[in-house]
Amino acid sequence: MDERLPEIPGYSVHSRLGKGGMAEVYLATQESLHRKVAVKVLLSANDEAFSKRFIREGHIVASLHHPTIITIHDINRLADGHYYLAMEFVAGGDLTRHKGEVFEPRRALDIVRQIATGLAVVHEQGLIHRDIKPANILFRSDGTPVITDFGIAKALEMDSELTGLGIAVGSPAYSSPEQAQCQPLDIRTDIYSLGVILLEMLIGTNPFRGASYTQTVMNHVQMPPPSLPAHISPYKAVLERMLAKDPNQRFADCRALLQALDELDQPEQPDEPDEPDEPSEVELESTRFAPALIDPAPPQAEAEPARRRSPNRRLALWALGSLLLLGAASGTGLYLQQRIEIAELLTRGEQRLAAGQLVEPAQDNAEYFFNQALQLDEASAEARQGLQRVAAARIAGYRQLAEQRIAEEHLLEPEDDSAVFYYRQILGLAPRHAQALAGLNQVALLYAEMSESAYAKGNHDLARAYIKHGLEARPDSPELLALRDQHEQRTRSRQAPRPSAAPRSPPPSAPQSTDEQAEQPNAVKRLWNRLF
Repeated sequence: MDERLPEIPGYSVHSRLGKGGMAEVYLATQESLHRKVAVKVLLSANDEAFSKRFIREGHIVASLHHPTIITIHDINRLADGHYYLAMEFVAGGDLTRHKGEVFEPRRALDIVRQIATGLAVVHEQGLIHRDIKPANILFRSDGTPVITDFGIAKALEMDSELTGLGIAVGSPAYSSPEQAQCQPLDIRTDIYSLGVILLEMLIGTNPFRGASYTQTVMNHVQMPPPSLPAHISPYKAVLERMLAKDPNQRFADCRALLQALDELDQPEQPDEPDEPDEPSEVELESTRFAPALIDPAPPQAEAEPARRRSPNRRLALWALGSLLLLGAASGTGLYLQQRIEIAELLTRGEQRLAAGQLVEPAQDNAEYFFNQALQLDEASAEARQGLQRVAAARIAGYRQLAEQRIAEEHLLEPEDDSAVFYYRQILGLAPRHAQALAGLNQVALLYAEMSESAYAKGNHDLARAYIKHGLEARPDSPELLALRDQHEQRTRSRQAPRPSAAPRSPPPSAPQSTDEQAEQPNAVKRLWNRLF
């Protein structure tokens, strides 16, 4: 396995961030401006037509100046013929870090609105993203969402090329029905995928995700959206249009979607604006205790007509007073009913927290019930404290798992069940968590120690691999950066010819048992297999 990092003129390449079917992405520093960038390098250098599409679409996306669209800094070609693209490095993580969380509805709506605004700009330039999913939505340090991976290495005509061969484009859990069925696509496929993301943020789960690829695809084609809890029912109409199976029943474009989202934020207008306001408590008290102000005594000359009218007036006054009292009682009843509902939600949240059901199962976990209570009463200290305790419990669980994986030597692999994975989950909940940062530093130091051990045994390729993996855990580790800078010098000094000398007998040493002789190479072999 070749672990060498590419040499890109003008850039210092630190580590590989990821690899897809068409390209690899590396973390690097642009030397002229001293800024961190993500560099995407095409894997193939032989397909000239494919490379031209890569460059053309890179130029198009680079021209889309919008806060929610990834910024492209450079497009060029390496000496070996591979094209590369340098873009801004967004260090705030992606939306997948919040998997299982129930977002506050206004926050979810704000994220979707910003993404839709960026997609509107993309669509108006004749591009389709085709792969809107949580992993392709990054966050800057200020919380601004950023859309990445615009299919820059895919041409617009690629949809018809692939669908003609029966190949689906995109991620099945967020694919539109027409995408899942390998049909021609237009901009409305991105609106469907964005609808799945909005639904997942509101309820904490993706209901279309099945146990297999086939089941997931069939769910998108056949399964209607689930019913929503009462507090987010106002979003039902928008979600139904975004998730319509027939593209013709969805929003025609993102501008129409944005208008519908804006209308959700408009306060409801009363049906009869000219109707007089209900009396205040002061007015009610005046009505109740100062009847002379309401029904003054008539002049003596009209005494007889007044006597004939008085029963009707008394009846009207009694009815008015009864209605006012009933309104006050109804308001009190609604308030008490809400307090009872909040208390029930808090109780259920505490029960799920005690049972360890922090964020699962969907709509039946501690975080969900505390969030629901907070929706009914934004000032609820109990709900906020409950959410804080849920986060603390999640962090404690992730810490325990991370320490277990270190003991088992699962530092980076499996990707979603390793020490680095769990420390990063903690940082997703608490970005400055000291123990998680210390844990990543511990992993980096372990790789530094393993690298030094490999150098001592003369295995420079293995030492280089350890350095690379350590930098994936902590790209700014001074120990690993120093080892990386010294690697070429160590390799040259190892390869340099040594002056001949008379052979000497090795110093005597204690004999090793057969088990001890077998254990050392086997340990190295096990660690090698875990890494590669």
